[in-house]
Amino acid sequence: MNIEIKPIRFEETYPIRQLVLRPNLPKSTCFFEGDQEDATFHFGLFETNILVGIISLFKNNHADFPEINQYQIRGMAVLPEYQKLGFGQKLVEYSQDYLKQKNTDLIWFNAREKAVGFYSKIGYRVFGEAFEIPTVGTHYVMYKYNVVKE
Repeated sequence: MNIEIKPIRFEETYPIRQLVLRPNLPKSTCFFEGDQEDATFHFGLFETNILVGIISLFKNNHADFPEINQYQIRGMAVLPEYQKLGFGQKLVEYSQDYLKQKNTDLIWFNAREKAVGFYSKIGYRVFGEAFEIPTVGTHYVMYKYNVVKE
């Protein structure tokens, strides 16, 4: 496998966001508030020069965590035919390393119910109770402290 993770423009995330995260919803639902901010980072995982996975990192503090420098993962997705090959884990680990260099204290996100097991295996913890995101489904807040703190 020839894998490369590199920065991409937020618009490049739309096809995978729509196919994996927003099926049967309009393309307009693939734009996330903050996509264009300077403190937001978008990365793509390429397998033999084909974009097969995406992740976006937003400078956004969750009110229930006291840490000052927090980032939120949003829009992490891998094309269906490339799932279960470790690409999602590679994207998350790459992001953790990247955010560590930015002195991030805490990474958090809203995980779909079906993804909780995946994130738990790579060290993320559930915070609080399940909640619904309309048109998307049941989610849990998950978090992990910067590697230095654990």
